Amino acid sequence: MKKLIVFDVNETLLNLSALDVEFNRVFGDPSRRGEWFAQVLQNSLVATITKKYDDFGKIAGTALDMTAQKYKMELLPEDRSAILSGIRNLPAHADVRAGLDRLKNVGFRLFTLTNSPPQVVEAQLENSGLSEYFERSFSVDAVKRFKPDAEVYLMAASELGVPAEQVRLVAAHDWDVAGALVAGCAAAFIARPGKVLNPLMPVPDIVGNDLIEVAEKIVAADT
Repeated sequence: MKKLIVFDVNETLLNLSALDVEFNRVFGDPSRRGEWFAQVLQNSLVATITKKYDDFGKIAGTALDMTAQKYKMELLPEDRSAILSGIRNLPAHADVRAGLDRLKNVGFRLFTLTNSPPQVVEAQLENSGLSEYFERSFSVDAVKRFKPDAEVYLMAASELGVPAEQVRLVAAHDWDVAGALVAGCAAAFIARPGKVLNPLMPVPDIVGNDLIEVAEKIVAADT
């Protein structure tokens, strides 16, 4: 039986570097985008551990405020809005369509599983032209816990009506892959520039430099 594939969205499918122009304009340094997103992820992990859940959009805004405070600068409301609204209009990475086409053409069923609230991921997929590939999108809002908490992956498997081992997560984040593997799912890691696996965590059976390479390995392994 073919595995069902769930995809992470931000950085895995969609290119966050599209926000660098705004970060350069507002902060004077495009590298602040990476610092901001790292703060977003840290805040989401703290929210899960402390059981003080806020949706990912609110966390993203708070992380942006914290980044501005770190550099002792005033973040104008219009600049804050420009950056945060840009999250809904991110382009797909250049390899994504070819990789998704390969998987869909051989019969895999494709879904997304993201920290973003439902309305945001819906806009992201629509605006990037990727909606047609996915049957359904799952959000952590359903369990009020962020990835890599095991409950998130088990929720997706439950909604799909299959045991966890029949689900494969594809992500460009080592922590996301680790969470899926610990929950009993299969996983595949896209080693996008700057992304590496944590050697202290379980290692997925599939690793590739882009979604085209990963898709070919999934086809070989799961069909």
